[in-house]
Amino acid sequence: MPQTTHAQTSTIQITVINESTIVSDTDVVPTIAALQKQVTNDFRPVWGTDAELTIIPKSTQPPAGSWWLVILDDSDQANALGYHDLTSEGLPIGKVFAASDLKAGTSWSVTASHELLEMLADPNINLTVFVQSANTAGMLYAYEVCDACEDDGLGYRIDNILVSDFVYPAWFEGFRTEGSAQFDCQNRMQKPFELLFGGYIGVFDVTAGSGWQQETADKHPANLLHRGAVGTRRERRSVPHELWINSLPQRKITGNAQKYLQHLETIQQRREVAA
Repeated sequence: MPQTTHAQTSTIQITVINESTIVSDTDVVPTIAALQKQVTNDFRPVWGTDAELTIIPKSTQPPAGSWWLVILDDSDQANALGYHDLTSEGLPIGKVFAASDLKAGTSWSVTASHELLEMLADPNINLTVFVQSANTAGMLYAYEVCDACEDDGLGYRIDNILVSDFVYPAWFEGFRTEGSAQFDCQNRMQKPFELLFGGYIGVFDVTAGSGWQQETADKHPANLLHRGAVGTRRERRSVPHELWINSLPQRKITGNAQKYLQHLETIQQRREVAA
């Protein structure tokens, strides 16, 4: 089956920073190795974008010019430490909320895969596809490559690490007929804009004035503000870029992280005393 590919681009340097209190570096290393294989072997041949992922020790300054993939507990920790909408240099950043995944019963490795691939496909969170239905009407579809097939049950394993399925460029091409191309990596989709179980996509009705909405597999729209923690791609897409905030310099984040850990220890001590 013929594949739709994009022109090859230069390799993007991505720094992986683990600030989570529940995911150890021992857990991170094999996961990032699997994500590297996914990007190079599965994603690059289709989307034409490659990346080199490098894990840095805690309290280490990320290399200049690199994008960041940060593993955190939740959005509260991200705000406390100073990880915001962009890196301290104003470059793309992806955030993985491992504790939130644990609470939701989902896999943080799938979330990491999801955030990484979507950051590579649309780093500025501003790309869309326009499907015109009339002279003055139509829908914008967010250029998110994992949302439509994001459920853990649809993922696949690389070296026993669960990663996210992702759509191919053909998924965004409305002229494609059913079964005429491969629409996702695991070849479960049969037509453009198809949503699998647990999947969704951000849509913007250009005439409705209702802003970004989410269309789910059962075609029920849900406002984007009701989905996605603060700082996620879903939330950021609905925020004007002039309101985006750069992350703090890493030395400042390191200091905040130490204070944050001390705060957690104080809370735990109080709980033990009260028990």
